[in-house]
Parts: sequence; C-alpha cells; structure tokens
Amino acid sequence: MARAKRRPDGRYGANVTIGKNQRKYVCANSPKELEEKILQLKLKLGKGIDIGTEHDTFDDWGQRWLAKKKHKVSEEWYTALAINYRKLTQIHGMPVSKLRAIDLEEVLDDLAEQHYSARVIKAVRDIAMGVMQMCVDNRVIEYNPFAAAETPKADPKKKNNRRALTDEEQRWIRETPHRAQLSAMIMMYAGLRRGELLALQWTDIDLEACTITISRTVKFDNSDHPVIKSGGKTDNATRVVYIPQRLVNFLKQQPRTSLYVVSTVKGRLMSASAWRSLWDTYIKDLNIKYGNFGNIIGKDGKPMVHPKSKIRPGGVPIVIPRFTAHWLRHTYISLLYMSGVDVLTAAKQAGHSDIKTTMEIYTHLDASHVKKNIDKLDEYLEECMQSVCKNINNTAV
Repeated sequence: MARAKRRPDGRYGANVTIGKNQRKYVCANSPKELEEKILQLKLKLGKGIDIGTEHDTFDDWGQRWLAKKKHKVSEEWYTALAINYRKLTQIHGMPVSKLRAIDLEEVLDDLAEQHYSARVIKAVRDIAMGVMQMCVDNRVIEYNPFAAAETPKADPKKKNNRRALTDEEQRWIRETPHRAQLSAMIMMYAGLRRGELLALQWTDIDLEACTITISRTVKFDNSDHPVIKSGGKTDNATRVVYIPQRLVNFLKQQPRTSLYVVSTVKGRLMSASAWRSLWDTYIKDLNIKYGNFGNIIGKDGKPMVHPKSKIRPGGVPIVIPRFTAHWLRHTYISLLYMSGVDVLTAAKQAGHSDIKTTMEIYTHLDASHVKKNIDKLDEYLEECMQSVCKNINNTAV
C-alpha cells in the first residue's frame, strides 16, 4: 500500500501510481478507509477504467453523444433528441461514475407526473442509456447503471413504481435518527418536492401558525451546483402548507445551525451529489436496522445473518424499498386522503398545477381502500364459517 500521511485537517492521504509518470492523490477519514479507497482504485485500473475521467459529468459525455448523433440522423430527428436530452437536466451535473439507476428513475418519475407520454419517457430513457453506454465503451465506467432503471407507466390509471409508504415504513422514519430524518419528515408530512425542500429556510416555517411557506425552489441546471429560483415547479407550487402537530413537535426539537433547513455540514446549499450521498446513507442505515435478511443466501450457502448496526453497509444487499422524495410526497397525499381532506384542499396543499393529478391519486387510493375493506369482509365470513364448523363438531361429540 502507498504510504499514508496524516494531513493538517486530520484526514489521511497518499499518492498512488496509476500509470507511467502518473500519480493520483487519495484521501480519507481514516487509514482503513484510505486503504479501501486505494484498493478500489487499483481494481478499476486492473479493469482498464480510465481513472482520469472519474469526475466527468453526464453532460460532458451527453454533449459528445449529441455531437455524434448530429452527423448520423436527420435534422428533425436531431432536434427531437436535443429537446428530450434537456429533460435530463436534473442529472447533467452529476459525475457519471456516481450515477445510479435511481437517479434516472427520479427523472422519469417527474416526467410521468407531468403527464408526458410513454413515447417521450421511453425516448428520454433511451438517450440516458445511450450516453452511459458511450461511457462504458470508452472505459469511463465499468457498466451501465441505467440498464436497471425501471420506467414508470405514463398512464396514471395504471400502477407505477411510486407508492405510499406503509404504516411500518412511516414508523422507520419517525423513530430512526439520521441527518436525513429531517428531510424525510418534512417531505412525508408536508409533501414538499426535493427542490422545495433544499431551498427551504427556517424563516419560511411558522411553528405557531403551523405553516410552511413555499416561495422558491432549487434547480440543478448544467452543473452539480444548486441554483435558487423564485417560485416553484409550477404556478401553484408557490403556496402555504399547513402542517400537522406531529411535524411541528419534531421541528421544535431540531437545531437551527444554518439559514437553510436542510444543508451541508457547513451550512451551505446542497448539491445534487451531496443530496444523493446523504440519501444513500439513509437508505443503507434503514436497511441494516429494519431489513429482513432471512431470505438472502450468503456466499456460504446459508441464510445471511443480520448485519450489526455499527457496521457500514458496503457489500450488504438492499432488501428494503429504495423510497425517494416521490414516495414520501405520495405518502403525504395518501395521508390527506385517509384523514378525509377534500381533493381541492389536497391539490392546493400539494401544489399540483392540475387538480386531475390529485384526483388520479385519490381515485387510485379510493379503489385500494374499497378493496381493503372487501378483504376484511372475506376475513369475517371465513371466521364465521370456521366458527359454525367448530360448533357443529362440538355438537356432534
């Protein structure tokens, strides 16, 4: 291993040879973490991955992909490609080496929520796949992570990948301390979109009036860095959200260490990659604490033993749902429905530009609610039948 040196800031660093007359500086919080990073670096080198491109963004390669297409397709087709490529703005600034399937799924979920057709959603997915495959072909990354991305159904009447969290999953969020818990609680009990959450300031929250005022949002245009824009995703997104007492009580206990409610450890606006990193650690920690590993067979052919909570989850399979901001927002709307809030009020609270969006969710939830009650009827009738059979048997004896 390369010799590790402790830096003035307390971290550890070392230079690693990556080629002839080429070295790369690697740093970490501990000698063990540094050793692991160097090992991963050498594994990538052994597979022929170009280490020098690890910070290349999706847009860096997206522009190259578009440039190649320009000379291979008609002008009309190229224009359509460029238009649909811009729908991937959310991931333009992210390093391709850090992108995961869930990043593309969030973009596609946004398009489905805005009622884009299945054809457009597929076209956007194909573009993202093409860009990442170019990265694979040029040894920038080892594999195409978007190959595992699921495409949501464009028809809102059909089931899509988003759903409300179950009562048990909601309990996980309420009872598990984590840096991302504050974000999850606000999204679940106030229905904020990710961009609205990241732009939220403590002065926007009035705990006496039990309200949150939404007047700005964060966008990630052509870089990983956040840009605050006035207003919201739609005209209706600028709104006052009335929040439940449960969220009020939770917010009263939170320290106000920066201007922004959700920020980096230094109190700054969160970049797209910083948010993704925070959320990944949250899902992994919830996974270790609540995941059911009994059905997972380990390398030794035996059921996997539940990981210890203090062990970092590298290599541990994710066995809980990878819920996102969309799921939490869907949960919020479901809670409004279950508590009897009318659809017009729910649409205003959620900031939907078209009440049809809220109606579709309410209609779906209504059908689910009816089905659940009918299931209870089946259970009751079955219990009655068993009781009758038991009485007959006792009488016969």
